[in-house]
Amino acid sequence: MFILKSMTTTPGFKSNNSKWRPIILLIVIMIASDAVGQTYIKGNAMSTLLGLPGIGIEKGIGEYATIQFDVMGSPWRSIQNKPKQFVVAIFEYRHHFKAKFNGFYVGANMGGTAFNIQKWNYINSDQYQKGFGFVVGATIGYQAPINEKFVLDCFVGGGSHQGFYKGYYISTGERYDGAKNYNKSGEWFPYRAGVMVSYKLF
Repeated sequence: MFILKSMTTTPGFKSNNSKWRPIILLIVIMIASDAVGQTYIKGNAMSTLLGLPGIGIEKGIGEYATIQFDVMGSPWRSIQNKPKQFVVAIFEYRHHFKAKFNGFYVGANMGGTAFNIQKWNYINSDQYQKGFGFVVGATIGYQAPINEKFVLDCFVGGGSHQGFYKGYYISTGERYDGAKNYNKSGEWFPYRAGVMVSYKLF
């Protein structure tokens, strides 16, 4: 049976309102400059149903171009006594082939991650990793307008993740890696996917 605990009590994910100020400022600027182009707020229906809530905002900046900022994360402190917390924040430029918010598009993105998780190659071990990282990659997607206010956005993407982490034993909390500061690792993998329900502001 899964053991699910709130993210707010997990060491390494302490609340710090100052860390969110740049993100809040970016969202306010994107909404406040709506005179330049259409703006949609979005929720990732697919990932949320899987227990990984995701939200975003996308803004038109030209006839075929948009920019998007989105955040997705796992709020679970543990699943089957294994740490499963992470958050991914992505800023993306998108080129739409037909028109913005309509049809196929490709995107280039970059962002940051924070994690307190047992990586895939440590499954069934007593070890987990806690740290942060940076991502650079690409996205391909399709947007289908439903009406004047709503758009469905289906997408998948991935790229390179450069991580900096410390390794710990789950049973004792002691480090297993022997490094003085952070270990470093680079990986290529899919780190974004979903079906976003988008709502047009104003």
